[in-house]
Parts: sequence; structure tokens; C-alpha cells
Amino acid sequence: MHLDFSKLPPREAYDWMTSTILPRPIAWVSTVSADGKTNLAPFSFFQGITANPPTLMFVPVNNRAGQPKDTLRNIEATREFVVNVVPFALAEPMNACAALLPHGESEFAAFGIEATPSTHVKPPRVAKSPAAFECLLHSVVRIGEGPGAANVVFGRILGMHVDEAVLAADGFPDATKLDLVGRLGREDYARTTAQFAITRPDR
Repeated sequence: MHLDFSKLPPREAYDWMTSTILPRPIAWVSTVSADGKTNLAPFSFFQGITANPPTLMFVPVNNRAGQPKDTLRNIEATREFVVNVVPFALAEPMNACAALLPHGESEFAAFGIEATPSTHVKPPRVAKSPAAFECLLHSVVRIGEGPGAANVVFGRILGMHVDEAVLAADGFPDATKLDLVGRLGREDYARTTAQFAITRPDR
């Protein structure tokens, strides 16, 4: 079977991509608007890209009207955001935050999600997230136009909060204790509680 992506409508291309590029970690991004209103939204096009300097990226696509979502608007206005990771225990409230709320209405308040202050940036963190990255905007790269077009947000990591309860004996986070969820195709998810190890040949 071969798919010619030049002939696929964007929605169908999206379905094929998200059913095979997996599992995808979820960036649960908290931001604050220029007038102080908080926002919280999940994104599954997300990845760390380098530790020198510490940088991550996530992709808020345009909404169905072809306009930027609140997350991007807030980041471009304030240059700050927090990426909260999503454990299985918070999967339902994370999913609720994908709902289209009126502009300026806070998902923290709407869905009863506890917030806690960050150290380096104004946007709050999700209090019960086991790890959160506080970021300063590096740049935004736009790919495509109209509905579903990408806005690739690169953020410099200024600091990280980690719940000590998820640390392993070596002092680093344990994937099983984190119990994070990852996006699969359609409405399916995976968890980091199933894993295996392979030793790299260059070690």
C-alpha cells in the first residue's frame, strides 16, 4: 500500500500521520494572556529537541477558522509558557481542556484544575503534574496557511519542577512512577508503565 500525500486532503493526511507517528508525548501548556487570564491546552505534536541550550518544541495548529489559538496568542504576547506532562491520573482533565471555550475563559477554573505558581515565568503550573518545564519563547516557525496549519513553537527551558515521588534510586525520574500518557491514533492512548530496555552499542 502506498499513499501519495500530495493527493490527500489535510484531514486524511492527519489521520494517517497520527495513526503511525506514535506514541506521541503530550504537552499540557499553560499560558497567561497580556491582561492576566490563564489558559491551559494539550498538544500532541511535542518533543524535546536539544539540551544545548535546553529547548523543546510543540505545535499549536490554527483553529477551524484558520486563526491562531489562545495558547499561541498568549505566548506571542508574553513570550512565556509552561509545559506540564500528563500522568494517567490527569488524563481526563487534560482531555477536557481540548474543549473550545470562549476566548479568555480559563480551563483551570472551568475544569477544576489546581494551579500553582511557577518560579521563572508568570503562567502557573498544573499543581498535580509530576513534571513541568518553565519556558521562554525562542521562536515560532509557521508552516502552511489556513485551518490546521502549523505554528511550531520553540521554547528555551528556564527551569523544571519535578515531584520527588517519581524519582528512581539514581535520582532521575522513573517512567513507571511518572505513569505518563501518550497519544496514539484516533482516541487511543498509551502509558509509560509498559517498557523494555535495550543497551546502546556505542556505550
